Amino acid sequence: MQFDTMNWVLSSTEKKRLDAALVEIAGTLSRTRIKKLIIEGNVSVDGLNVRDPSKMVVNGVSIALKMPATRISEQEPENIELSIIFEDDHVVIVDKPANLVVHSGPGHQRGTLVNALLYHCGSSLSSINGVVRPGIVHRLDKDTTGVIVVAKSDLAYNFLATQFADHGRYGRTLSRVYLALVWGVPRPSCGTIDASIARSKRNREKMSVCSSGRRAVTHYQVSEVFYIYKKSVASLVECRLETGRTHQIRLHMAHLGHPIVGDTLYGSAFLSKLSKLDVLSGYDGTFSPDYVNRQALHAKLISFLHPISRSKVEFKSPLPIYMKQLISGLRRLNSVGSVVCV
Repeated sequence: MQFDTMNWVLSSTEKKRLDAALVEIAGTLSRTRIKKLIIEGNVSVDGLNVRDPSKMVVNGVSIALKMPATRISEQEPENIELSIIFEDDHVVIVDKPANLVVHSGPGHQRGTLVNALLYHCGSSLSSINGVVRPGIVHRLDKDTTGVIVVAKSDLAYNFLATQFADHGRYGRTLSRVYLALVWGVPRPSCGTIDASIARSKRNREKMSVCSSGRRAVTHYQVSEVFYIYKKSVASLVECRLETGRTHQIRLHMAHLGHPIVGDTLYGSAFLSKLSKLDVLSGYDGTFSPDYVNRQALHAKLISFLHPISRSKVEFKSPLPIYMKQLISGLRRLNSVGSVVCV
């Protein structure tokens, strides 16, 4: 059997179990899967094979994980238009549109960002993350728009993966800022959500807040509040990630009781509000629920240390047109209310 090997240098201020450390840095693998790979002899620490998932590892050790190689035939180059913010020999920064899956999975074998990158970059993408996710350092949900970083060289992948696994704590080099339009107004108007996340046992498509899950931290700040008849309806919130878990912002905002507008997975109980907004506007063209057919979440900014220059770089993505239209529509409805910046 052929294997793909992934390598990391652990960056942690405390000792961790090997399986727990790999769950954090490997990102998409479950702890059960990690344990099995360790027991089967697919993990080495500082060049020595380790089969004990409970082995304690410390800052600075090198961890290598062998994964069964995925068939190359599963990924094919496709001529899909990309909006490139920046590109050099080591990284490519993409402004991802809505309705674009990052990499293949069940129901999405083609038409992904990876297919587009294979066409755009050819064989220059880093191969460390396997053929299904070549060069992919982090992910955005299918309908989340905005800036995403891809590694074009193995050196870049290793360096970036270490920053993302450390969640920017080391020197605060990594910063990820999102804009979310949410129902209601979070109180207080700025704060930190520290709520661990795990896969839902009842619905495998969803994540859930769970004390036994992986720690997840989101810092938020309300930027603008939208009122109708002097009653707050929605707000624009800036979210800064300290960690990067699956569906983190969507779940954390819903956990506060303020799900993201248009989020059918975590805010289905709020979808009827769209039609109510339409009624309040008299449907005179100033606002239409048709603007929202996906969650109103946008990756606005990312900054990190460049893998070669080691200097801090920053990239931004403007709001997509559908979020601009939605916000504009909400502002027009303030003819019977007011906009308040918090």
